[in-house]
Amino acid sequence: QSLAHPESLPIEFQLLGIKPELWTPEIVISRHQGLLNNLTEEISIARAVASIGAEAVKRIYNFEPGIPNLDLDPLVMQALQAPDLIAPYEAFRKPLVFKPEDLAVNSNPDNLEFSRLANADFNDWQELINRERNTIGSNNWIVSGKRSVDGFPMLANDPHRALATPSLRYIVHLSAPGWNVVGGGEPVIPGVSIGHNEFGAWGLTVFDIDAEDLYVYELDPNNPDNYKYRGNWEKMKILQDTILIKGGKKVFVQHRFTRHGPVTYINKDKKIACAVRAGWLEIGNAPYLASLRIDQSHSMKEFRSACNFSYLPGENMIWADREGNIGWQAVGFAPVRKNWSGLVPVPGNGSFEWAGILPVKKLPHLFNPEPGFFSTANENNVPDGYKYRNAVGWTWAEKYRQQRIQEVLGSNKKLTLTDLQELQFDYLSIPARMLVPLLADLKCENPSAEEARQRLLGWDFKLEVNSVAAGIYVAWEKEIESAMREQLIPSVASTDIRAIPLNKVLDFLLESHDLFNNTEARNKFLLTQLEKATIQLQQKLGMNQQNWHYGQAAYHHVTIRHLLSNAVDPATRKILDHGPLPRGGYGQTPGMTTSSDNQTAGASFRIAVDTKDWDGCMFTNSPGQSGNPQSPFYRNLFESWANDKHFRVPFSKTEIQKITAAEMQLLPD
Repeated sequence: QSLAHPESLPIEFQLLGIKPELWTPEIVISRHQGLLNNLTEEISIARAVASIGAEAVKRIYNFEPGIPNLDLDPLVMQALQAPDLIAPYEAFRKPLVFKPEDLAVNSNPDNLEFSRLANADFNDWQELINRERNTIGSNNWIVSGKRSVDGFPMLANDPHRALATPSLRYIVHLSAPGWNVVGGGEPVIPGVSIGHNEFGAWGLTVFDIDAEDLYVYELDPNNPDNYKYRGNWEKMKILQDTILIKGGKKVFVQHRFTRHGPVTYINKDKKIACAVRAGWLEIGNAPYLASLRIDQSHSMKEFRSACNFSYLPGENMIWADREGNIGWQAVGFAPVRKNWSGLVPVPGNGSFEWAGILPVKKLPHLFNPEPGFFSTANENNVPDGYKYRNAVGWTWAEKYRQQRIQEVLGSNKKLTLTDLQELQFDYLSIPARMLVPLLADLKCENPSAEEARQRLLGWDFKLEVNSVAAGIYVAWEKEIESAMREQLIPSVASTDIRAIPLNKVLDFLLESHDLFNNTEARNKFLLTQLEKATIQLQQKLGMNQQNWHYGQAAYHHVTIRHLLSNAVDPATRKILDHGPLPRGGYGQTPGMTTSSDNQTAGASFRIAVDTKDWDGCMFTNSPGQSGNPQSPFYRNLFESWANDKHFRVPFSKTEIQKITAAEMQLLPD
């Protein structure tokens, strides 16, 4: 019917002048890569090692637990000279860009404005991926009945991903024979990945499992379609394909595969090729497929059995049920590497093969922990002395979100569901609490910097919207990190190492290191960066420090931009976009709002569950449930989300009927 009445199609089809195609089985069953893993980082680390040496790289990166082997094979060193070893993989990661000329109607008439907006979006994306390993992630926690006011277990989860319109996750209640589950998931993946049924609740955060490797091959001088494997020449598999180009001719291409996976680079002159081995290409590894089993779990035992089928992505799965149980099971497709770390590319000659896949139930787990609570925030939570160290990853998020969560959950007070909701919006910065006291006995010669120092000393370390001190602190922390980056990263490695983990920065400042000769040199460094921060804030927000409050359109805010936003005219942009609205927090607070001015990632979807009352579960989602700008549900959740407010999602039919806004029946023809 929509093809017969194109005016009824959503606005995107009208703007682009296209019509939807019919759904086919191939489209329905197509798989995506879940969360792409560390291939880009693998190459960056290898190039940095080639530039400045393994020990210098280990000094800058967070590798844990233990010390990894970063040795590079000569064949890999030769391959690293090429700039585009994984071009197809990188192309998938880059954001989609629409230009005014791509539109049929309502295109942006101002090319300068388009360029400015597109550049701003690219810079936000670049800053996000430079820091994503250290800050982006998710939080979840479980609390036993002995620590809750009403005596029943509770669970909270706020997964952090890129903010988008329509929202990445969709809240749904599935009710059918054998099914009664409510929660959120991405529309392209099966089941409810985070939610509850009438027996228990579950949630997830990313657990670092490295399920990707880049292999480098020596090619046959007489036939570049052959590669060396265990002393023999092995032939690549070649598939013919046709790519249809809108408004252009068909393009005929060849896809090459080694025994490890798709070939992403081939140089016939240098006789080198690269291919990717990835868990998401293995049979049965459709992302989040285990949600279908988890959704029907009746107990913690059944939940753990369901987790045994959860391969992609690597996750910290948590559970809480009405019977009083709480538990954690790390899940994922975990290759065992016996003779290399997985952090750098290796030869594909057969010397570096996965020695099997670790069964999920052998990954870290615990049940009914003695403290009465457990939490994860993508930090290194591999148990000391873990038997299968060579099956889990090396690069984790920084520890500060987890430290604050543990601090709140570990207090002596008994917790309520409101406490769990407030913790999801907690903006206390542990790094600020460590750095600001270093200014206590110092004094700035610059009057504005001295005023800023005094404001910081009287601050509660919370990055709240209306806090001037919060605005000063974030600018100061950024100047410290930037200056430290210049000192620690040689120019030859600056394109490969673009950020320093904040915990490394704090270690250099708080502990005895060769970066500063003495305490006086460190103090001078801190004051210099504070003065730079005040100058930057003056240029940005004016001379009056009263106007330097953190949450505002000119500083930390959220604007969720539609993919077509930059390409359309201003009137259409107002229809498509959301914001700006002020935001608190940053990349190191439990309320994770990224450390860039515009929050481009974070927890759009949240859930807080008290297993005593399924009708009282609290959710957030943003900007709305609908992806259609003409719908009243396109942006109706955005303002309350930006103001840190949950809404109730009832579970029983009687409670649902009380608040039903509309009802639709879909009947077969």
